[in-house]
Amino acid sequence: MGQTVAMSLRFGLFGTGPWARAVHAPGIAAHPDATLVGVWGRDPAKAAAVAGEFGAAAYDDVDALLADVDAIAVALPPDVQAEIARRAARAGRHLLLDKPLALTAEAADRLVDEVEAAAVSSVVFFTNRFQPNVDAALAEAVATGGWHGSRTHFFGSIFQPGNPYGASPWRREHGGLWDVGPHALSLVLPVLGPVAEVSAMEGPRATTHLLLRHDRGAVSTMALSVDAPPAAAGSEVTLYGESGTFPVPRGDGDRVDAFGLAITRLAAGIGTRPPHDVGVHFGRDVVAVLAAAERARAAGTVTPV
Repeated sequence: MGQTVAMSLRFGLFGTGPWARAVHAPGIAAHPDATLVGVWGRDPAKAAAVAGEFGAAAYDDVDALLADVDAIAVALPPDVQAEIARRAARAGRHLLLDKPLALTAEAADRLVDEVEAAAVSSVVFFTNRFQPNVDAALAEAVATGGWHGSRTHFFGSIFQPGNPYGASPWRREHGGLWDVGPHALSLVLPVLGPVAEVSAMEGPRATTHLLLRHDRGAVSTMALSVDAPPAAAGSEVTLYGESGTFPVPRGDGDRVDAFGLAITRLAAGIGTRPPHDVGVHFGRDVVAVLAAAERARAAGTVTPV
């Protein structure tokens, strides 16, 4: 779980879906310096069920839950998340958010403005960034330097029978670009730096293919899908450059423990500057790339970020 936090945080959980029940709620409940106070969901019956399972109260009013907590954890569709997160920041609550931060760059910018005005701590839970073996590998890659680019694929197959995430309307509408694209970018941007421009095209089974030129000159490629054939499901991130090739490992830790580390880092960021390296500022940068890629895919042109 990592080191304990400097203060105990009372959390409100927003969301009642499979990710909230499998990761967020148990992660908060297991953390020695966090308490799950209440749960809000768009379906009151589901909110009551999750709250009952984890010894919390169910809330039917967003602002009432915000009034009773220090921080929020969100497992909701990105557009719903962005609005609730802005309200929470205005109320002075710290933010543990999911990816992507929002579905437009404008919405992400508005949230960053609220966080800066309120001076609250924020963390966006890019799952792999809270896996110690992945974190160590990225630090090694940054220290090595000399990278010319990377090749990446993230292939999910969520629309198979029994997969709970296949029932998510926003994932079906926005596809792999917005669902697994943030995971891919969270592993590449820390090493190759910000993206200056992007081109994109769509392949079979709604696979989005990206070509990214980074500010420092590196060029990376990505293939992203949540409707890949089951036999092709999996992911790979490989850097290449002056030192040869460097495969970024998959996370080998438990995702609930990873969420616990995110809680620890959220608390550690309270009252500190600069912002956390995977806070809303980084989350906004990821959204800007995704939005530019969406425009490029639609127009068939190279698009600045």
